[in-house]
Amino acid sequence: MGCGCDAKGLMPIEEAKQIIWDTISPIVEVEHCSLDSALDRVLADDVISPINVPGFDNSAMDGYAIRHQDLSSGTTFSLVGKSFAGNPFSGEIGKHQCVRIMTGAQIPSGADAVVMQENTVANGKEITVTHTVKLGEAIRIAGSDIAKKSVVLSKGKRLTAIDIGLLASIGIDKASVFRKLKVALFSTGDELLQPGDTPQQGKIFDSNRPMLRAMLKRLGAEVLDLGVIEDDPEKIRDAFTQADANSDCVITSGGVSVGEADYTREILEEIGQVDFWKLAIKPGKPLAFGRLNKSLFFGLPGNPVSAAVTFDQIAAPSLSLLAGCTPKENVAIRAIAKNRFRKKPGRTDYQRAVCYREDNGQLIVDSGGSQSSGVLSCFTTSNCYAVLENSRGMIEPGETVNVQWFDSVLR
Repeated sequence: MGCGCDAKGLMPIEEAKQIIWDTISPIVEVEHCSLDSALDRVLADDVISPINVPGFDNSAMDGYAIRHQDLSSGTTFSLVGKSFAGNPFSGEIGKHQCVRIMTGAQIPSGADAVVMQENTVANGKEITVTHTVKLGEAIRIAGSDIAKKSVVLSKGKRLTAIDIGLLASIGIDKASVFRKLKVALFSTGDELLQPGDTPQQGKIFDSNRPMLRAMLKRLGAEVLDLGVIEDDPEKIRDAFTQADANSDCVITSGGVSVGEADYTREILEEIGQVDFWKLAIKPGKPLAFGRLNKSLFFGLPGNPVSAAVTFDQIAAPSLSLLAGCTPKENVAIRAIAKNRFRKKPGRTDYQRAVCYREDNGQLIVDSGGSQSSGVLSCFTTSNCYAVLENSRGMIEPGETVNVQWFDSVLR
């Protein structure tokens, strides 16, 4: 492969993603949910607007509705009525007549321009225009935002808060969505304590499972949390059996390395299939992907930073695809390295970093602190990854670096 990553049997991340995505058959079961429960759900059909938005020509500001042609023979107009939002003027504007109009109110019949209130002088029922007015000024045309029968949102879109507002704006109260992705989750390791337990010598708190559970919820998944499983082959096998029977995907943390007590990969090979378990990335080399009888499997590393990065870069986009989302590429931008980034060729390195723009507009990327795979706090002082290609070595100040912003799964 020439990248230095084949000598130790490490698979490039791009190849790993392609293997996973070629394996995935997206969910097809469809549900109908109210807008109150539609956040983060994935659309199962295109949404076609049943109406124009706005539904009628309306004013973009407070002022006076006029006939533009009348300005050629004078600037004074007779006030003949008012048009408020929800209470329009019912007549038709005649020559040198105007109607007081509020923002969002329907444009009266015959009017084709709105004069901003500040550009007029009122003298009783006489209104004088003091500034130039263009034809169509301050009028929002019916359908200028959304045209009737147009596609508002496409199938495969994960619904955001703005999307829900958009659906409400066209009168839709229910969304056609794919059923929620079901993900089973457990950690392995005799050294793990539950948050809230009394600290014990030689043991650590399980940070991975609460973190991954939260990340899965950001993806709209329904999580089956099986807790911490001891380093016992039978208990791990039982956990796999239960997880496989009740989920679309099983995610574990820890147990996929080469230690004497790392049974996860061993058992997976017995009851399922392992497609790969070593990747040319840092952090996160010992990542396993495979298949059980009914579900996919991701075995994430035990170190918390490695678990976070591999979930974000590999598991999350794969789960989105499984959930019915339209695939999208991570967008990288280019920035100038402020300081030295330590790296050896052979693995793609996702270093936590801080990216900002200088006064001259140049994007700068600075190290976010410790790059140890055990220092989870580095994410709190960072806003992006500095993505260092597997063939690159040490990055010196002034060199160009690819930067990838943290997305909503991490933020």
